[in-house]
Amino acid sequence: MSSSLEMDFNTLSMPHEKVLEWAQQRPNEIYLSQPIDRKMKTFTYFEVVDQALSLVTALQGLGFEPRDKIALISKNCAEWFICDLALMLGDYVSVPIFPTAGGETIEHCLTHSEAKAVIVGKLDDNQATVEVLAAHPEIVSISLPYTNVPTCQHEYSVLVESHQPSTERPNHRTDTLMSLVYTSGTSGLPKGAMLTYGGFAWSAHNISNHIVLENDDKLLSYLPLAHITERVYILGSSMIGGVPTGFVESLDTFIDDVKNQQPTLFISVPRLWTLFQQRILDKMPQRKLNILLAIPFINSIVKKKIATGLGLDKARVLGCGSAPISPALLDWYHKVGMNITEAWGMTETFAYSTINYPFRADKIGTVGPAGPGVEIQIASDQEIMVRGHGLFAGYYKNDQATQESFDDNGWLHTGDIGSLDDEGFLSIEGRKKDTFKTAKGKFVSPVPIEKKIFEHSRVEMMCLIGLGLPAPILLVIPHAFKHFDRDRYERKTKKIIAQINQDLESHAKIKGVLMIKEPWSIENNILTPTLKIKRHVLEKKYHDVGANWPSDKFVVWEE
Repeated sequence: MSSSLEMDFNTLSMPHEKVLEWAQQRPNEIYLSQPIDRKMKTFTYFEVVDQALSLVTALQGLGFEPRDKIALISKNCAEWFICDLALMLGDYVSVPIFPTAGGETIEHCLTHSEAKAVIVGKLDDNQATVEVLAAHPEIVSISLPYTNVPTCQHEYSVLVESHQPSTERPNHRTDTLMSLVYTSGTSGLPKGAMLTYGGFAWSAHNISNHIVLENDDKLLSYLPLAHITERVYILGSSMIGGVPTGFVESLDTFIDDVKNQQPTLFISVPRLWTLFQQRILDKMPQRKLNILLAIPFINSIVKKKIATGLGLDKARVLGCGSAPISPALLDWYHKVGMNITEAWGMTETFAYSTINYPFRADKIGTVGPAGPGVEIQIASDQEIMVRGHGLFAGYYKNDQATQESFDDNGWLHTGDIGSLDDEGFLSIEGRKKDTFKTAKGKFVSPVPIEKKIFEHSRVEMMCLIGLGLPAPILLVIPHAFKHFDRDRYERKTKKIIAQINQDLESHAKIKGVLMIKEPWSIENNILTPTLKIKRHVLEKKYHDVGANWPSDKFVVWEE
């Protein structure tokens, strides 16, 4: 790294410091917009800072000391931002927990982090949280002002209203621990990644500078704030750039909320982009869409109508992250006038490693080049290595895992495998741990095969398994579209897989396809909170099916 970059890093303004500046410069401008019962509650920059500093005083009054761990479990809301700001200003270490987490995960995050308190907010299902709180009365609980919030020892509103704003200001160094973010754990209990103020600030500044925030930008925060992508790209950017941010009331009101907020910067996940596509095609079948897009004058009207229907007609940057997305889906959106920037990162890199921005259609299928300030290299075993200021400080209470993560030159072992093209654009080809060995003793890398299938089919989700099996089998969630014809779908599946198998080595050829009856979800423990598939869970669940695959059938429908 150059000396100028080092100097910049050590003199970076911290995100919470920027919010204090906005509150002085633009006290009466609206910062956060929260829909409640279909009415909009707004918070000015002054109100956000005032509530955060009052919460700091309240937490001090409850006996919490600087560096104490305080957890936060809630769906996204204005108070999530305010509480996170308060924990920064009070010199506490935040421990965000996914609002969809089960009891075991909540318990692990609270006890492993030694959290002294937990702030509880909007939850679709609060049962697991209620049970864990009941089992740990020693952990102080604070409820946010929403319905369906478990009864807690203290209420946020009462604490804020009954305390004066703190006049103390912390002096965080770049290596000061800011947050323990527990990875989503595709293979076992999550590990607590130690994230510093310097790494958070550096990543948020770089993203904001690279995208070039504009005066009329607006953000929408709805992907879980417990996930590092939302925390850095949305919360971090909003703090750094003073960007007004809106929230979603519920999944049922999602599209209406997007239309009301009209974000200019919008990040989503592959699952939602797929559902958006399905919604569009249900109203306008592909054949009709192709005809309309081929007519020059009508073309622009159709594109505008599609974006407006999703509430994204003002969006100048569209993004996708957290899980692999089909290049075919990105290409489809490009053809309807919506350029989706794919980025790649992980908790350990503050979600900031590569980004395909400015968008290049010819690089769809890659996750872009290294972001400014980030170095990427490919190790001899194809593992992707990352270096830069935006790296985590290690795993909490796990020195061995920390040591295994870095080499002597500061390169982070990401665990992902991939390749760089001659322009430095990165292609992800899977996880090192995803590679499985069949009963024949041959190794198979499933992700490149899955990517090829995604390119040729409309599939909701899929997973190739084969650990200890005679040959790999493909698990498929059929795409739920209108007038579903099972026989036709089966014929198309056979045709696509036969085509894919032609290019595969004999030991990697797919032996059969199992059409899964029940969709995979967080609730049935097959998806992580960030909607990544737990391959090891499916390997275990369907091992006997794969081992006893009928010789006379290629496609089997789960009963």
